[in-house]
Amino acid sequence: MVKLSVVGIFADLDESAIADVERHVNRKTFSAGAQIIEPESDSSDVYLILSGRVRIVNYSLSGREITLEEIGAGGCVGQLSAIDGEPRSACVIAVDDTNVGILSPANFEKVVKSHPSVAWNVIGELARIVRNSTRRIVDVSTLGANERVVAEILRRASNVCDGSGCALLSPVPVHSEVAGRVSTSRETVARVMSTLGRRQLVTKVDGGLMVPDVRRLEEFLSESIH
Repeated sequence: MVKLSVVGIFADLDESAIADVERHVNRKTFSAGAQIIEPESDSSDVYLILSGRVRIVNYSLSGREITLEEIGAGGCVGQLSAIDGEPRSACVIAVDDTNVGILSPANFEKVVKSHPSVAWNVIGELARIVRNSTRRIVDVSTLGANERVVAEILRRASNVCDGSGCALLSPVPVHSEVAGRVSTSRETVARVMSTLGRRQLVTKVDGGLMVPDVRRLEEFLSESIH
């Protein structure tokens, strides 16, 4: 059984404190593709991702799916509704077979109040959500669709860039998933990726997509914006 210590908000707890939290947690497994949280639902449980991966999505007025974030083992979702009691603001779907620990709103409150380090880590997680949301708003407000695709690839490459300035994105980013992340179409993503390939800014290799020079990709984006 996966220990709750894998969850980031519990990182500072000792074994005794983890055991205390465990008493409040119910465990459940969702198969890949299953909907874990429905948008606008009144449920307020917090889901602790013990293994697997989930995707947080919302939908435009036209019904297009917009990916807000993907969260793997160690993350948690649902804390906003547990805190303010408001309906869910997004949908959460299991990308892989996913094991979760579930805290009811009342038990989430007990855990947060009983363990100050958990409260501080939850605050840090909320700050991260705000920063990510702000970045997305700025991107949508200031960048065209093509530039948003390049910016997304650049962000991913920057996160895994090695000392030589090279980055391997593994597996190869799925066009539909990138499109959902930057609020555009799969066709636009395909067109931009083709352009990046012709300019040798990205190259498909065994096991992923290679960005041979992250700085060159950054310069390309800057030139595109200006």
